Amino acid sequence: EALRSLLTKGVLGTVHFRSSDLDGLFARLSEAGIEVLEKPTDQFWGVRDCAVRDPSGNVVRIDQA
Repeated sequence: EALRSLLTKGVLGTVHFRSSDLDGLFARLSEAGIEVLEKPTDQFWGVRDCAVRDPSGNVVRIDQA
């Protein structure tokens, strides 16, 4: 319940997820109108990820698994 409350208020900060198809997931999120913060990018620390904002304002980062 506490986690749900934080998520809906948009105060959770950043949430991380992994996807086996980052580019495909990003395309579906973009088509759905999700706010894009960073397109899929190969980061210098060796991970490929992207960032979006959920409807409550939380930042969601998704890594390529």
